[in-house]
Amino acid sequence: MFRKLIGRVKPETVIEYGLIAALIAVAGLTAFSAMEDNAGDRSSNVAAAGSRTTG
Repeated sequence: MFRKLIGRVKPETVIEYGLIAALIAVAGLTAFSAMEDNAGDRSSNVAAAGSRTTG
């Protein structure tokens, strides 16, 4: 079954799908990295605010 499906796909199509998948992966990693940096900033702001009110 898979051999029939693979036999119908052109090599150019496989390359295009690979490029699209790579672009999606890079975009996802960039987004997760930005969210991680933002979360770190928020947690440090919360910690700083807490030390100002208690100290």
